[in-house]
Amino acid sequence: MSILNNVSLIKLAETVADNKFILGDRLVEIGISGPNLEATLSSIALAQAELGHARLMYKWANELQGLNGSKVEIKTQTGKAFPAVVNTTNWVALIAGVYAVNAAVDLVINAVSSAKHPGLHTPFSKMLKEQEEHLLYSKSWCKQLLTDKGAVPKTFTEELERVTIEVLQWLKNVENDKLLISEKVILENSNLVNAYNETIEKLMTLGDVQHV
Repeated sequence: MSILNNVSLIKLAETVADNKFILGDRLVEIGISGPNLEATLSSIALAQAELGHARLMYKWANELQGLNGSKVEIKTQTGKAFPAVVNTTNWVALIAGVYAVNAAVDLVINAVSSAKHPGLHTPFSKMLKEQEEHLLYSKSWCKQLLTDKGAVPKTFTEELERVTIEVLQWLKNVENDKLLISEKVILENSNLVNAYNETIEKLMTLGDVQHV
C-alpha cells in the first residue's frame, strides 16, 4: 500500500522539520548567551541534534513526494514553523519552545508509529530516543524557571501559553485530519490534544518529574 504524495502527511513532516530547524537555529543564537556555561554547552549540543532531526524529517518529506531526499539542501524552513518559535528572542521563551514543541512532536510521531501503516517507512527510532533527552533537559529547566524568584515564573508561564496555543491548534488539525485517518496514518480518536493538555498540566503543577 503506497503512501506517496499524501499531502497531509507531507505537511505533518514539514511542520515537524520546520520547527526543529528553527529551534536548532535559536538554540545556537540564544543558547550561546545562556544563564551559565553548562546551559550554553547543552544548548549547542541540543542545537546539533535538533538540526539533525530537521534534516531527517525534510528527507522523509521529500521521499513521501517520490523525491531523492538525500540530495535536498536545507537553507530555510518551508513556512510551517510556529510563529512563537520563530519569534523567540530570549532564554525563557527558548526553553518554553523546546519543551512545548518536542512534547507535541513526541505525541504525533508516536501516534504515526503506533498506527503501523504497512506502506509507511518511519525513520524515527533514533530521533525519538534523542528527543526524550531534549524533553528531560528542557523540563528540568522549565521547573527551575517556574520556581525561580521575581518575575521569571510569570514570564515563563506567559511564554509557554503563547507557544502552546499554536501547538494545540496543530495537534487539533492532525488528530482531525480526514486524510490521515482515512489512510490509517493515524488512528481515529488519537486524543493528541487531551494528551498534550495533560502533559502541560503536569508540568505546571510541578507534579511529574519524568516526561510521560
